[in-house]
Amino acid sequence: MATRSRIGIEKEDGTVESIYCHWDGYPSNNGVILQENYQDREKVEELISLGDISALRMRVKPNEDEVHTFETPLDDVTISYHRDRGEEYSKPRVDENKDLYFRSDLEEWGYLYTKENEWIVTDGYRGTDPVTLREYFDKEPHI
Repeated sequence: MATRSRIGIEKEDGTVESIYCHWDGYPSNNGVILQENYQDREKVEELISLGDISALRMRVKPNEDEVHTFETPLDDVTISYHRDRGEEYSKPRVDENKDLYFRSDLEEWGYLYTKENEWIVTDGYRGTDPVTLREYFDKEPHI
């Protein structure tokens, strides 16, 4: 069964662009991957530009000499519906601001890379207040 999530980035104008992620959205997977591998704004923007994804991984794209498809994915490369599965491109959803983003349909978990270059997370089903991933991991074991 999928644990769905939404991954977003807060732009300089305060809007939020976000994508849907189908698999493994819980903090002990997607939260750890984001915290450990997506600390660079350019890399987060590159991830969001993929559109909706099946699974988040450590890298956004394969190297030019690597074969990566939906049927034969590399273990450490994000799996995109459009790029890897050949589905129609689903551009990122845009919310007016982070408050509206967190009040929207975040699936089960919602992640946001803020203008301050920090990841925050909330439980989309329980409607908990967003906290930084660092704060979340301090309270909840993630391994």
